[in-house]
Amino acid sequence: MGSCAGGDANGGMRITLRRHALLRPAALVLGAFASALAPSAAALAAATEKAASPSDAVFVGQVVVLLIVGRALGELMQRVGQPAIVGQLLAGILVGASVLGAIWPQAETTLFPAAQAQRSMIDGVGQLGVLMLLLLTGMETDLELVSKVRRAAASVSISGIAVPFCCGFLAGEFLLPDSLLPSPERRLVTALFLGTALSISSIKIVAMVVREMNFMRRDLGQVIVASAIIEDSIGWIVIAITFSLATQGSIDAATLTRSVGGTAIFLLASLTIGRPIVHALIRWANDSLVSELPVITVILVIMGAMALTTHLIGVHTVLGAFVAGVLIGESPILTRHIEGQLRGLITALFMPIFFALAGLNTDITVLKDPRLLLTTLGLILIASIGKFGGAFLGGKLGGLSRRESLALGIAMNARGSTEVIIASVGLSIGALNADLYTMIVTMAVVTTMVMPPTLRWALARLPIREAEKQRLEREEFDAKGFVANFERILLTVDDGASGALASRLAGLIAGPRGLPMTTLRVEMRAPVEVELEAAQAGAGASPASATRARSAAPPPDQAVASEARKGYDLLMIGLQPARAEAGGFHTKIVEIARSFEGTIGVVVARGPLHERPLRSGLNILVPVNGTNASRHAAEFAFALARIENATATVVYVAPSAGTRGRLGRSLLSRRHEDAILKDITGLADQYGTSIRTVVRVADAADNAILRQARRAGQTLIILGVTKRPSDTLIFGTLANALLERAEQSIVFLAS
Repeated sequence: MGSCAGGDANGGMRITLRRHALLRPAALVLGAFASALAPSAAALAAATEKAASPSDAVFVGQVVVLLIVGRALGELMQRVGQPAIVGQLLAGILVGASVLGAIWPQAETTLFPAAQAQRSMIDGVGQLGVLMLLLLTGMETDLELVSKVRRAAASVSISGIAVPFCCGFLAGEFLLPDSLLPSPERRLVTALFLGTALSISSIKIVAMVVREMNFMRRDLGQVIVASAIIEDSIGWIVIAITFSLATQGSIDAATLTRSVGGTAIFLLASLTIGRPIVHALIRWANDSLVSELPVITVILVIMGAMALTTHLIGVHTVLGAFVAGVLIGESPILTRHIEGQLRGLITALFMPIFFALAGLNTDITVLKDPRLLLTTLGLILIASIGKFGGAFLGGKLGGLSRRESLALGIAMNARGSTEVIIASVGLSIGALNADLYTMIVTMAVVTTMVMPPTLRWALARLPIREAEKQRLEREEFDAKGFVANFERILLTVDDGASGALASRLAGLIAGPRGLPMTTLRVEMRAPVEVELEAAQAGAGASPASATRARSAAPPPDQAVASEARKGYDLLMIGLQPARAEAGGFHTKIVEIARSFEGTIGVVVARGPLHERPLRSGLNILVPVNGTNASRHAAEFAFALARIENATATVVYVAPSAGTRGRLGRSLLSRRHEDAILKDITGLADQYGTSIRTVVRVADAADNAILRQARRAGQTLIILGVTKRPSDTLIFGTLANALLERAEQSIVFLAS
């Protein structure tokens, strides 16, 4: 790299690097556009000339060009702090009549011929993309978050919809010239679409900026996102009703009643009958089908079925796809891995194509007309003032401060993907003409680009309160914690006390979060439910914690291995006898543990918990030594203690100093134990659990641990261990000693 003229060398180097970092995406866009278009132009022209029917080559060329240019421009937008959707919209404008058609008309008509049959191929991908986007939006809809801040969110969303809707509706009824109406006698339908388009915010854009600013869990961030969720939900209901009214050809009391009534019945049925059906189907696919990605197939089928249902009752399919996403997102079986696979498909294929097609339908050359340009600027002004004013008013009515209401009003002004989808629906059914569609898309692009920098400015001026800071620290810990990352629990138990105790402990972990549990019964005579009472007793009979029991008819290790493929994070084993006659764990436990790859908890019931495994109190002792395994065991113990409202004792066994270097080794040992206990105490504070810390000095850790358990009357020892490569189950010398000698119940937690 050449040196910069003037200034010091270091400063010049920084300027050069920064300039190149910004130029690189621009060069990428131009290079991608040229590489995508140039090689295919001749081939597509030949294919178009040869075939009067739709050409596969043209279709594939369209997909490739839209993906490359959409990805490149989306990357560029993200690097300058804008949402990727803006780049995808601009990609369609770039390769459409607005830019490419003006510069190189032949290439534009070759790539996107006017033949309806050819156009319908790429439009089909775009229409499926709309449904997929709404499915993803629904899956990201957090109804629990809405319930937490329902007062402020309801106030903001109602006011934030009503004010701009009235502004848009009145503008459509009284200000739009007849030249912008597809059918002047149906002005009311156009006004309804315009009012809806101006009133709805884009949850995706809002959430993106709020997340980027680390405001997602802040009080105001939750209000902003919850308000956008409510607005999005109401928006799709309104657009579905508007679509129904538009397709009826006239608006009267009977038509309005049929549209509203059909929508209400669909929503009621979906949220009551539909919810358990959807959850059961996803569970069935995950647990019963062995082909690749069965859950994603079932999710797409559910989306299609609900979209068809809304079509049959006369409202738009987007409502069905959105509600399907809401129900699917609530499924306890939907793991992060499955959701990530589906999200990857949508964001990599369907999003770029849909938004690029939306840009393709936008002809910005019409804005050369001064009247249309002024009308577009007026529309942007009405949309911005109406949305900001409505959200600001709602924030004040909801009890927010002036600064918070200001940030809220700015956040709600981003239209983004929601606006484009609404405009596309309006264009497809003839409620909007091409010019009005272009004006609405332009407004969506402008408001979306303005929102991120202004919201960043507003959020940066909001200090964090102390109570809010403590809540955020606690939630961050929960998200990163060992126990918090369990999503599904598998139990392998028998009729004995160890099986009952294992079910109880698993239920205590699963109950508060409604984690699904599956129980495999070993040596079961008939396929009846086992340990269900124990699991429900531990879970507090939480209805969200779905517990199933099944017979392990095959050998236990094979049954566990087969079931584990369905996605479990924790295996709890409760079998008797736990100890083999020759020492170590029993062969059954060894075989089962070796068949599972995740975290394993081997439960051995002794003492009071052997006599009364479901009702005896938990008095927990957890040894720690600074390893991750012992820290995970401590976290597991604290989670149990919090739910049982019990006190946990943490014991650290320091090795005796010996006769050489006594003072030096003692100081080093004390620093080490202080650091360990400080970390464990902080962990307990995060769980809100009261603990007692004990330090014992001994040559043999097992003697010190057992002596402490006897003195304090502990009934349960939770020991963090590590599985070691072997044909048997080896957890180490300490674990073997406790298995042989302990009179208390033990959980060997191998993480």
